Amino acid sequence: MRHQAFMTLATNCADHSSNEVCKRMASIELKDIDFEKISRFVYDLCGIHLHEGKKELVKARLGKRLREGKFKSFSEYYRYVTTQQGADELICMIDSLSTNLTSFFREGEHFQLLRKIMPEMAKTPRKSRIPKLRIWSAGCSTGEEPYTIAMTLKELFNNGQADIRITASDISTRVLNTAVKGIYPEEKVKGISPDLLRKYFQVGQGDWRGHYRVKKEIHEVIDFVRFNLMDALACNDPFDVIFCRNVMIYFDKPTQGKMVRKFYEYLREGGYLFVGRSESLTGLNHQFKYIEPSVYQK
Repeated sequence: MRHQAFMTLATNCADHSSNEVCKRMASIELKDIDFEKISRFVYDLCGIHLHEGKKELVKARLGKRLREGKFKSFSEYYRYVTTQQGADELICMIDSLSTNLTSFFREGEHFQLLRKIMPEMAKTPRKSRIPKLRIWSAGCSTGEEPYTIAMTLKELFNNGQADIRITASDISTRVLNTAVKGIYPEEKVKGISPDLLRKYFQVGQGDWRGHYRVKKEIHEVIDFVRFNLMDALACNDPFDVIFCRNVMIYFDKPTQGKMVRKFYEYLREGGYLFVGRSESLTGLNHQFKYIEPSVYQK
């Protein structure tokens, strides 16, 4: 395992503030008017709904950004991120406000179903000699979901039996950095069977003992991109399956409806949409066919 490949694991937007500065910043109040401006700005930008119950979360997470940039108030910080000069800090702000919780083979029933439906979908007449399978992991966080999808499909289609491409997107550059590197501590890979772990991961040595890195064969089928779900996605081929799990809970109903209608457009006929087990399309205007809890078909 190449040591130099691991030396790049430092994350962006780190907080190196001193205790003295932390104490000073702790006294800065997040006024209602500033919270309203920030929450409205974030909603208009990327659809994340920061209701009143999120005020303390916003104060805590953006407080770190204020300390890092030595801003004197939330209003000053807001003014800065809404300028061209603050474009880079705006990315850090969205990173800070994005909640990213995931794991390998999370909600495993979905991957059991994926193993059942994909062989049949691969038989659908295509223009190419081998089936082209296109999957989108929307809100991929630190990469566990798209790598799980890749392992699942690799186990189904060996020796070039299918042309597999996975688009993995997230609005947070911080989590995408981790996803692209594909390096995880031992506790993160405990949900992976020993056979799959040996087959698709390299074991860290020396300073990186206790870490695992995904192998090239599953890394190379995934395209990681920073993407705002409020934007239009440029894709040449419709997707066979879209995973957007435990993401919609951060949006209000009107925004959820827009997202779901976009997903419908991006799927090929007969394609599947997977949402989180705690989510559903109930109450949304959509054309999907209900398959089972959290699974829908075009």
